[in-house]
Amino acid sequence: MAVSPGFFDGDDEALDARPFADINVTPLVDVMLVLLVVFMMAAPLMVQGVPIELPKNAGASLGRPARPVILSLTRDGSLYLRDEKLDRAELAGRLHALHTNEGDAIVYVRADRAIAYGEVMDVIGRFRTSGFTHVSLLSQPGPAGP
Repeated sequence: MAVSPGFFDGDDEALDARPFADINVTPLVDVMLVLLVVFMMAAPLMVQGVPIELPKNAGASLGRPARPVILSLTRDGSLYLRDEKLDRAELAGRLHALHTNEGDAIVYVRADRAIAYGEVMDVIGRFRTSGFTHVSLLSQPGPAGP
């Protein structure tokens, strides 16, 4: 309890008339607990959504997503498109055929760390000239930073 400095003459009424400077947080805690309970009860109802009956449609379904296009470059310089080994001479023709059949799919390039940077960029350039626009490089996750 806060008491202002001053002269106390023994009169209890004078002491009761002074302003009280403490904050009572009990009502605030009560309101917050009630709000917490309300949100805990309402949250599962918001996730489920509104039950509705969707109309029928004669359109075709979207189907399954295509297999990813993965090109692997091994340490000895071999190329693998998905699981099939390729020569560098037939890479461009296979990429054009793949782009024609599957469209603009995402391409993942996996290269051994011993492969020269120029060879990896050459392969990425061949994907670009074949019509693929989304090319990603894959790597192993390393240890977490400091």
